[in-house]
Amino acid sequence: MGERVLVIEDDRSIAELIRDYLEINGMQADLALDGAQGLELALSTDPDLIVLDLMLPGIDGFEVCRQLRVRTQKPILILSARREDIDKIRGLGLGADDYVEKPFSPGELMARIKAHITRYRRLTGGSPAELKETVRMRDLEVTTESRMVRVRGVEALLAGKEFDILLLLLRSPGKVFSKEEIFARVWGEDRYGDLSTVTVHVRRIREKIEVNPSEPAYIETVWGVGYRLK
Repeated sequence: MGERVLVIEDDRSIAELIRDYLEINGMQADLALDGAQGLELALSTDPDLIVLDLMLPGIDGFEVCRQLRVRTQKPILILSARREDIDKIRGLGLGADDYVEKPFSPGELMARIKAHITRYRRLTGGSPAELKETVRMRDLEVTTESRMVRVRGVEALLAGKEFDILLLLLRSPGKVFSKEEIFARVWGEDRYGDLSTVTVHVRRIREKIEVNPSEPAYIETVWGVGYRLK
């Protein structure tokens, strides 16, 4: 495949194991053993995907994720031994695209990495007309080429999957999407995954585009079903 993956993991044996599997699957791998080095490599090598551990020396994974999301929309897959739901919600809320718990299956990890890279390239590699499409609704404007969102003329910084969910809803106003359908359409697969991921991402979108997130003017919850754009 030739894709480049950055692995930010302080456990060298785990980092090297992931690198070996990536290379077996035809991908290039760069390793960083702490958060500062990971940030530096992410910005200098522009990887297709970042595998990010949470428990890093110095700058922890949460802060790395936060800083990366300001600079890149490339997929971020969190890999962590921390199993508390609050850690998962926090990581996804900072803009990570997926969360894999340790110990993990290398085969499953490779499948998720490939799925996220394929999905990202498909979403950013459409026809020229699709890439330059601008979708507007009331005070909301989304430009696909630049992946820019403006609300009332002010830019709102949405993470990769947040943008994809909003664009999905914008392209079909009034249509109700179940969490399962959103997950399948945006993440590109439905074998793995926690549907709470969708809930977290929708909450983050509302915080960024709504005047009052508790009384949303754009993304409406259809109880027991899913979400739709009003």
